[in-house]
Amino acid sequence: MKLHSLRTQTTDPRERGTALGTRFGDQVSRIAELYLEHFATLGIPEDQVRAIATRSHEALRAWAPALAEESDACADASGVERWQVDAVGARTEILAAGPAPGKGECSTAVFAQPGTPPQTMQTWDWHDSLVPDALLHELTPRAGRTVKLFTEFGVPGKIGVNSAGLGVHFNILFHATDATDATYATGTTNTTDATDARHAADATARTTGTDAVPHHTLPAAGVPVHAIARRILDEADTLDQAVEIASTARVSASTSLTVVTADSRAASLELSPAGLAVVPAGEDGWLLHTNNFLDAGLAAAEAVPSDSLTAERLAHLKAVRATMPGLDPGERAKALCGAAGADAVVCMRPDEAQPAHQQWGTLLTIGLDVNGCALDYLAGAPYEATTRAFARF
Repeated sequence: MKLHSLRTQTTDPRERGTALGTRFGDQVSRIAELYLEHFATLGIPEDQVRAIATRSHEALRAWAPALAEESDACADASGVERWQVDAVGARTEILAAGPAPGKGECSTAVFAQPGTPPQTMQTWDWHDSLVPDALLHELTPRAGRTVKLFTEFGVPGKIGVNSAGLGVHFNILFHATDATDATYATGTTNTTDATDARHAADATARTTGTDAVPHHTLPAAGVPVHAIARRILDEADTLDQAVEIASTARVSASTSLTVVTADSRAASLELSPAGLAVVPAGEDGWLLHTNNFLDAGLAAAEAVPSDSLTAERLAHLKAVRATMPGLDPGERAKALCGAAGADAVVCMRPDEAQPAHQQWGTLLTIGLDVNGCALDYLAGAPYEATTRAFARF
C-alpha cells in the first residue's frame, strides 16, 4: 500500500472534492474499479451494489450534505461515475449485504487515564489487493478547525484527529440486523443496552395498544459508517458531541468508532441498525476493541464470522496492555506484539494459497496524538517497527 498525502485549506466541500479528484483521479478511478470487481467476486450483483450505493448516498446527503457534495465533486473531477465513488464510500454497507467477510479487520488499544495524555494504537487489516494506494488528508472543514485523517480514495474518513483534541479509531462490527429492512425507534438510544431499550418500547406499545415510540422502516442502505467517523472529526470538540452526532445517523451496517479526547476521556460508540451503545473506558483507563460488540445488549445478536479471530485478538490486547503506556509509537507497536513478535495474532499476514479476496494483511499500524493533532503511522504490521521507523503526519 502506497500512502499519498494531501493538504487542502478550502472550507468549501465542492472545492475540496475537486482538488482531491483532480490530483488523484487515477487512484480514485482504480480503487472504484477494484471494489466493483471485489463485490462481483463476492456474488453481490451490480444492480444491488448500485442501489445500495445510491440510497446510502441519498441518506448521506440528508444527514451531512457537505460530505455528499465533496464526494460528488471528487467523482466529477476524477471522471468516474458518481455512483461508483458512492459504492466505495458505502463499501461497508454493500459488504453487509454479501457473505461473511472472514477473519481479519482491526485491533484497537486506547489508554486514557486522567492526568496523562491519551496513548493509542490500532492495526488496520484489509485486502492489499483493494488498496494499492491510500490517503493521508489534512483538511479544513471550517475556519479554525484542522482535521488529519487516514482513509481510502473515495471514502470520506476512517481514522483521524482534529485540532480540538479529539480522535477516532475505526473497527467493523457484525450484527444480525445488518442490511435488513427492520423497524426502528425514531430516536437512537444512547445507552449501553440499546437493543433492550427498543424491545421495551415495543412491549409498552403492545401492552397499551398504542405506539409508545414512533416507528418507521429504515431501508437497508443507511448513512455510510465511514462518513459518521468523518463528521465527528469535522464537527465534534468533545466526547459528548461525538455521541450526539452519531446518535442522529441511521445506519444499515455495524461499526465501532472509538473516540478519545485530550482530556483523557474515551468511549467506543457501537453503531448498528438495532441502536447505538456507548461503552466507556474502564476505571484503569483502558479501552480495547476488536470486532465483537462490548455492549451486552447488542452482543446478544452479533453475527461475527465463524473464522474470525476477534476473541483471540482481544485476549492478546488484554495480555499486553500493561507494557504499552509511556512508550513512543514505535516502541508501543512492538509492545502491542508482545513476546510473540511477528507471530502475534494482531499481525495479519496474507495466506497466498487463498484467492486474493480471502487474503488478509495488516496494512497499517497507527496511533493518534490528540494533544498534538497528529497521526503516527507505519504502512505495515506492528512487528515491522523493529526494522522500520514510524512516520508522523
